[in-house]
Amino acid sequence: MSSPPLHEQRKATMAAQADLELSSLVKRYGVGPQAPMAVDHIDLTIKAGHYCCLLGPSGCGKTSTLRMIAGHEDASEGDIVLGGRNITRLPASARGTSMMFQSYALFPHLSSLDNVAFSLKMRGMDKAERHAKAQALLERVSLGHLAHRKPAELSGGQQQRVALARALITEPRVLLLDEPLSALDPFLRVKMRAELKAWQKSLGMTFIHVTHSQEEAMALADQVVVMNAGRIEQNGTPHEIFNAPRTEFVARFIGGHNVIPTTTAKLAVRTDKTQLSREALPISNTSLPATVTGVEYQGTYVLLTLRSPALPDEGELNVVLSEAAFDASPWQPGETASAHWLATDVHALAA
Repeated sequence: MSSPPLHEQRKATMAAQADLELSSLVKRYGVGPQAPMAVDHIDLTIKAGHYCCLLGPSGCGKTSTLRMIAGHEDASEGDIVLGGRNITRLPASARGTSMMFQSYALFPHLSSLDNVAFSLKMRGMDKAERHAKAQALLERVSLGHLAHRKPAELSGGQQQRVALARALITEPRVLLLDEPLSALDPFLRVKMRAELKAWQKSLGMTFIHVTHSQEEAMALADQVVVMNAGRIEQNGTPHEIFNAPRTEFVARFIGGHNVIPTTTAKLAVRTDKTQLSREALPISNTSLPATVTGVEYQGTYVLLTLRSPALPDEGELNVVLSEAAFDASPWQPGETASAHWLATDVHALAA
């Protein structure tokens, strides 16, 4: 078999060199081995050029992990390796990473151009050269015509683009994003989500993005890392995470699943695979009696909330019906029903 072309070999070598690896990484806040752990011995590999989302609720350790990668927090134990180089104890400026902060952290007294060029100024680069580089990046994010405006004269989305350009000007191998869309309104959030993904693809750079939004992670990521209490609950593609949640926590946090306890294991079934019948069906691993407690019209579908006496503490079930299916046979709060699903649609959860 012939070898691949030289340029393809070089690309493959460069990609391998820029993988990010976390090994037994720990973050303690406090002194001594008994101090509370925000990050608890996590192991993770993020391939070069991937868009990775660290996903989880507040306090799960995702932002502490990001800040350790950036060099803004010291690791208590473990190693951070980028492209085969151990960067655990290096200063932030020497790591080959760049961070885009949640607040954008733009200097209010500087123009967009000078905000983007600031880190090059700190490195002693000539004014004309750094301004040329900053202008080129502003052009790339479609803000070249606003180079001389200050942050207060820009919209939220424009400020985000300036922050992105500023993070990119040092040509990092890895861009770190700390909840970059949380300050935007819902419409702009969706628009900027698409732009972030497009920029990441065009740059071919590794993006690591912290979010608590399941929808955001599913829309953006090649790799989703679900964290809980300082540990990684599951690491996989969005498709794997949604269709095969490994644990009850993942199934409930990602949403879109009902968790059904049985005598041997806990099962997960997607809410859009859960059906409703007015016919009474026996309690089994594929059917439960329930009472409709809520009906929410969501546009293209209707979300029904139910309570089942067969679940602990009359646990809750959710059912997603298409608008057409609901209109053909409407449900009202208070109605009794049998929730049921196919055995082939059930996924067993790890204990």
